[in-house]
This record gives sequence, structure tokens and C-alpha cells, in this order.
Amino acid sequence: MDNFIVSARKYRPQTFNTVVGQSHITTTLKNAIKNKQLAHAFLFCGPRGVGKTTCARILAKTINCENIQADGEACNVCPSCKSFNDGVSLNIHELDAASNNSVDDIRTLTEQVRFSPQAGKYKVYIIDEVHMLSSSAFNAFLKTLEEPPPYAIFILATTEKHKILPTILSRCQIFDFKRITLNDTVEHLQEICDKEGISSDKAALHVISQKSEGCMRDALSILDKIVSFTNGQLSYQNTLEHLNILDADYYFKLTESMQKQDLAAALLLYDDINRKGFEGDMVLNGFAEFIRNLLVCKDSKIAGLLEVVDSFKERYATMAKQVSAGWLISALNILNEAEINFKIARNKKLHTELALIKLTYLSQALEWADETGTLKKKRTGDAPAIAFKRIQPIFTRESVPTEKPSSIQKTGESANTRLEIDNSLVNEETKPYGKGREQQTVLPTNKAVVNTKDSPGTTPQTLGTLSKIRKQIAQKQTQTNKSAVPLTIESLEKAWSIYIAQLAEQKNYSAVTNFKLAQLSVSDDNSFQIVVESNIQQKFIEQERGTLIEHLQVFFNNRTLSYTISVVENTAVAELQDRPLSSREQYMKMVDQYPLVKELRDRLKLELDY
Repeated sequence: MDNFIVSARKYRPQTFNTVVGQSHITTTLKNAIKNKQLAHAFLFCGPRGVGKTTCARILAKTINCENIQADGEACNVCPSCKSFNDGVSLNIHELDAASNNSVDDIRTLTEQVRFSPQAGKYKVYIIDEVHMLSSSAFNAFLKTLEEPPPYAIFILATTEKHKILPTILSRCQIFDFKRITLNDTVEHLQEICDKEGISSDKAALHVISQKSEGCMRDALSILDKIVSFTNGQLSYQNTLEHLNILDADYYFKLTESMQKQDLAAALLLYDDINRKGFEGDMVLNGFAEFIRNLLVCKDSKIAGLLEVVDSFKERYATMAKQVSAGWLISALNILNEAEINFKIARNKKLHTELALIKLTYLSQALEWADETGTLKKKRTGDAPAIAFKRIQPIFTRESVPTEKPSSIQKTGESANTRLEIDNSLVNEETKPYGKGREQQTVLPTNKAVVNTKDSPGTTPQTLGTLSKIRKQIAQKQTQTNKSAVPLTIESLEKAWSIYIAQLAEQKNYSAVTNFKLAQLSVSDDNSFQIVVESNIQQKFIEQERGTLIEHLQVFFNNRTLSYTISVVENTAVAELQDRPLSSREQYMKMVDQYPLVKELRDRLKLELDY
């Protein structure tokens, strides 16, 4: 059985032309080689699996090639290229800085730089993951990196450029590698499938490219796994199954059921998804990405950002026309909050179902477009509008209106000015405003007249509201005219008992108990004192201050009546209560009973901590 070589190693590019998706890097390097303008130090930085180390090896092979082609590529025929392809070249040294990051490792490297190459033009030192070097190792490397021998070239590769010292960055030519695009990844995978004789579906390759997120090494590793899983038959369905990705068809069905507000269909569909082993956070994340794609399809200017399988693009565009942008934005907000709170939720399935329920009835929460094209809130449900009483404007004039409203004059122009109010509007029932009701701007004919200044021979017709106010004022005046009840201890206790009975009817038993424990004493004709034994009793009485003083003033018919509350502790009761002895009291009691304890303390010279 032959040794299997993974695709990431078997199909690693050997020339600049075979590097995928980094034409801006390869073109620059080839021109530098052709024009003999090579720098002594390069820094290749970018995401993982995009070709940094590969380009470093190709550069090292090409500059040592004995027969460089016209386009700046290596010949792959000369002894130098063959030794490089076989991995036995002595002019290329690779160092993994992740495991060799000490000062001693860098010193060993700088000592090797002093020796010129035995064959070829350049000695190339490739330091991978250079950001893992320690600060001391970087400082030890500075001088050599700034002024190396003419035959030494350093190529540093890293995925985290920000961790490298600025003094290192200033000594290197920096090349930023970018993520490999979706189309480039699909084309490269298709070439490999054709070479290997693998039956592949373009939709499956598209899914693999999406899953790799611009990393070619990950894409090739995923391809190898699925080919082994499917025995060389690469289809869309088995790719989804192997990568544990939910088919977009489920999201289309979910969206359709939500637009119809069919909650049963949405929950049954999620139950089917859950039975297949997909976790709730995966469903929420996938659905959010699906909603994002629909939102992208709403505008033709950004339709190029849609990275989905070609067979689904038309379906996305059709669905985007059926769903409003307001719904999509609100749905993204709900899904984002649900995904953030998913980790802290105890019942994961219920948490996901609640998010789906909100999305199902989301269309009832917003009114998408009004006449101005803006979004606004609307009422949910059938609750009626809030009813307001319609208030008619009040006009003043000198005489009863027999002419047009233009004859109305301001109040106070004449001593005989009269206020005219429509009686029908005073007793009008409360009605909500509506479109059918128009605001009246003229005075009606049936009015009640109230003289602002009494004139002889006129009897004003009073309103119902004014009559009530006059009755209340008359009652208060009658009560004031009555003689006040003298404040004595007997009458005070009687009023106090009546108020306690009112508290008992209100079932405020805590207040009843504290009111009964209070002691009363009369100070003068308009004030008395309430004596309580604790602050708790005082607070209970203070809570009833408003109603209590009103009750007492009405009972004694004295609006100037007042009282004060004072707290007087009962020391006799406090002494009778048992309390724990302090440490000092316990010691003194022991000394009284056992005098030898004090003698023992004195002999041992003990200090007591009390």
C-alpha cells in the first residue's frame, strides 16, 4: 500500500504561477527577481493557509535557480531546483519560531549566517511564526537583520503582524497576503478533482469553499475528508451531512411560514431540524446569515456580496422581493440577541423556540411603510383608541351671539362682559377623535350664560360643576361656623378609639396594635402629645399622619389641631429582659464565685482580652 499524501502537500504550488489568489504578491516578487532588486529581508503576513510559507519556498528556489525563465520563474531542471524539490538543498534553512524562540536559537542562526553558500547564490533563512519569538530573541536578531551578508536573505512569516516589534518591521519589506476568494477556491478544487478523477458537484465545492473561509489548506483538508467519506462521489447532500451544515431549504421554509404567521409549521420544522442533531445556536447563526443574504438581495448594488450556491441565487432574489426590509432588519436584531443569550439559557430548545415565535408574529409589531416611506410603531391587538373628552373653545362677547363669530371681542373689554358656554358640550359623553368628526369653530345657539360681573336685574344660570363646588364651600363654611369641641383627655381617647376601629375595618392589624400601646396627653387647647416606647411604634403612627390629623380635626372641628410624637423607653421593662453577659461580666462573675481564678491570673501574669 502506497503512502497517502494529503492534497495540501501533494498539490502545494511549486512556481509563482500556480499560487492561488495572491497575484499581487507573486507579480511583485517576479519583477524584483527579473530586475535584480531583491531586498535582504521580507515579511509575509496574512491569515492562515493562504500561501505565505509556500511563496517563501518558491522565492528561495527561484533566486538560486541557474536558469531563471524570462517571466521570472524557476526552471525546475537545474541541480539547484532538483535539490530543492527533493528537500536536500543546503541553501535553504527553515526555523519554526514557535518551538525555537529563545535567544540561544537566534544566536545559533546568526552564527550560521557567517558561512557563505557552497553552491548557489543565496542562503535563504525562512522563519515561520516569527511573532512567537521573545523580546530578547528579537533584540539579538536586530543587528543581523539590518546588515546581513550580501548572500543572506531572511523571509519572516507570521499570522499576527501586530505582535512584531516596530524595529523588526522597519527592517523588512512587508507583503500582506489576503484571503483567497470563493471563486478562486472553487476553481482550484475543481482542478484537483479533475486530476484525481473525483466526481464533484459544483454546489458541493461551493459549500466547502464557504466553510474554509478563505483558507486553501482547510479547503483541501475538507475535500480529502469528504472524498474518503463518500468514496469519491462528492455531492451537495453528502457534503452538507458530513460538514454538519443545515440546508438553506429549511431557512426558506421557515421564512415562508413566518410570513404567513403559521406558528405550527415553524415549530414543527424546527423540531425536525432538532431531531437531526443541529443545536439551537447553529440554527440561530445560520438563520441570521440567511436573513443577511436576503437583505443583500434587496439592493442590486450590493448583490455581488451574496456568496451562496448558484442554484439558490434566483430563489434568494425571489424571496427577497416578498419580504420587506423592515422585517429583515428587525429579525436580525432578534436573532442576534437570541444568539448572544443562548449560552446563559438553561433550556436551549425553549430559548430557540421563543426566538422563532417572536419572528413568526413580528409582522404584527410593525407597520412597514406609511405614506412617507418611514417605519413607525402601530397598536398590536384590537384595543380601542384612548378616549378623550372633546373640549369646545370658549368665546367671549358682549351680547348673545346673533351675528357671525367675527364680532367676538376679548374678555375684559366691558364691565358687562358675559361668559357664554355651550350646555350640550358640558354633558357630552366621552368620545374618541375620529376622521369623521370635524372640529366646530362657531358657537351653538343653545347656551348658558354666566355673568362675570353681577348686574342688576339678571339671574345667571349656573352649571352643574359650579353648583357642586359651591355646595362643598358652603359645607366647609358651615363646619367652620360651628363651635369647636374642647380638647380633653376623654374626648381625645374617644376620637382615638374611633380611628383604631377604622384601622381594624381596613385590616391594618399592625397599626392597630401600635396605636393601642400609645399613651396620650393633652398639651393645650390645640395640641396634644403621643408617647410611644420604641421607634417602630413611632413609624407606624407616622405612616397614618395624614389621615389621622384629618380625622381629629373633623372630630374636634378644629383646623389648627396638631400633635407631636415622642419616644420614651421603659427602663424598668428593659432591665427585666434577659440579655447575654459580656466577656468582662462573665469574668467578674467567675471571680466572685471562684477567687482562685484571679490568683491564678496574677501568678501567670495573664492579660485578658475583653
